[in-house]
Amino acid sequence: MATSTTKALAGEEPPAPPGPTGDGSSTRRRGSLLHRLDVKGAPYAFVAPFFVVFAAFSFYPLVYTSWISLHHVELATLDVREWVGLDNYTELWKDERFWNALTNTITIGVLSTVPQLLMALGLAHLLNYRMRASLFFRVASLVPYATSVAAAALVFTMIYERDFGMINWALGSVGIDPLDWEAEKWPSQFAISTIVIWRWTGYNALLYLAAMQAIPAERYEAASIDGASRWKQFTNVTVPGIRSTIVFTIVLSTIGATQLFGEPLIFGQGPNGVTGGADNQYQTLGLLLYEEGWKNYQMGRSATVAWAMFLLLVLAFAVQRLIKRLRARSS
Repeated sequence: MATSTTKALAGEEPPAPPGPTGDGSSTRRRGSLLHRLDVKGAPYAFVAPFFVVFAAFSFYPLVYTSWISLHHVELATLDVREWVGLDNYTELWKDERFWNALTNTITIGVLSTVPQLLMALGLAHLLNYRMRASLFFRVASLVPYATSVAAAALVFTMIYERDFGMINWALGSVGIDPLDWEAEKWPSQFAISTIVIWRWTGYNALLYLAAMQAIPAERYEAASIDGASRWKQFTNVTVPGIRSTIVFTIVLSTIGATQLFGEPLIFGQGPNGVTGGADNQYQTLGLLLYEEGWKNYQMGRSATVAWAMFLLLVLAFAVQRLIKRLRARSS
């Protein structure tokens, strides 16, 4: 059991009155100081180790890959490096494959991100209503996210198969000629986008649902009293109330689109998966990175592609912040 002196030092109870052994005011000051240090310093004590580990496992790869990108390094002899400076970056700038991969990454990202977030927003709005078996629908929406990339890509590859796929069978039943989904540019990019949409829509919907349930019910009641319809309540109350969550999902989707790798790799069904098809029609930056490093054995060029992906993300977020500031000033 703690003594009165210990409790006093911790700030839990008033200290004993001054006596011949010491001054009560100094004891009170020491107890208050210890209490403030314990309360204010505790979060930093718990958070600091995480950031130390984060720095060790995040900044070191960034620094190492940036150093490798300035050298000519082959996969078989990683210890043998030849300094080339910015030659890898200038060659990448002139490489048509890089611009093709960048274009494919942007188009697949738009095709997968925009419908995905819109569908997630609508699904979350439906799940926000009181309905029977709501828990079942919420769990079911997470099943695609829990499915591995390999399993999902393999199933969709069979669905989009040229000769025996379900999609071409459905198109043929209504008189539409079958498509070669893997060989043509836009059909292949659309097919890959559907894999991403299927896997991530439910996850984003639950994020939106959690944000919607945090909106005070008084806002909807006030809007209803003012005569706002369900659609007006959704656009004027729900969407502004979850704006920060929407921005968060856009950021996550942008990062995921830039790093897209597993879906197009498995969709290629063999050697064409690495090159993104025979004509690189769906090769992303992630596939180009893999091709340079683990097919062409040029680790310096592979690291250059990795840094180009990182710089593109930094540029995208800088533009987003600039647009946000301009809108804040105009309003």
